[in-house]
Amino acid sequence: MTLPRFYPVFDSADWVARSLVAGARLIQLRIKDHPEDLTRTEIARARDMARRAGALLVINDHWRIAIDLGCDWLHLGQEDLDGADLAAIRRAGLKLGVSTHDEAERDRALSVAPDYVALGPVWPTILKKMPWAPQGLGRVTEWKRRTGNVPLVAIGGLSPERGRAALAAGADVVSAVTDITLNADPDARMREWIVATAANGGAP
Repeated sequence: MTLPRFYPVFDSADWVARSLVAGARLIQLRIKDHPEDLTRTEIARARDMARRAGALLVINDHWRIAIDLGCDWLHLGQEDLDGADLAAIRRAGLKLGVSTHDEAERDRALSVAPDYVALGPVWPTILKKMPWAPQGLGRVTEWKRRTGNVPLVAIGGLSPERGRAALAAGADVVSAVTDITLNADPDARMREWIVATAANGGAP
């Protein structure tokens, strides 16, 4: 499977809309600590916008809502895997991405036949506190050897320059969160990301 190389992560449908205008075609919607009705509304809105734009929308964690709303992609962390009904997710036709941070998590992720594996944090990140040290580019190369044909997403502390380095190290896709949302001009930063990742060949 060939995925777009640039993969921003946002917490609202408004951010999804901005990223679509900028040209992103693979986007994760990561909503935490919202009431279920608001979460459902945001997911449905983002789903519709992404489909109109011909983009892929990945829903973080909320697998029941993703099934109910007929979404196409789901992302689960390791803790999310514990409570998720993987059989129901697959019956619904959802494609699945899984987070990994160490070898045991990587092996567990591969055991569920994911459609991509994410590795992080590659560099220090301010998004959330993590018990793992930054992985570094060497780990990206190693992970890609182990994942084989399963696309590898590099995440954590990336900038456009670091994104290019991660792609060169073996990542198929590079992901960003705060590098965009905390930037003084997020829309220009997204366009910079798209240009930077497209320069490595293939889909942006």
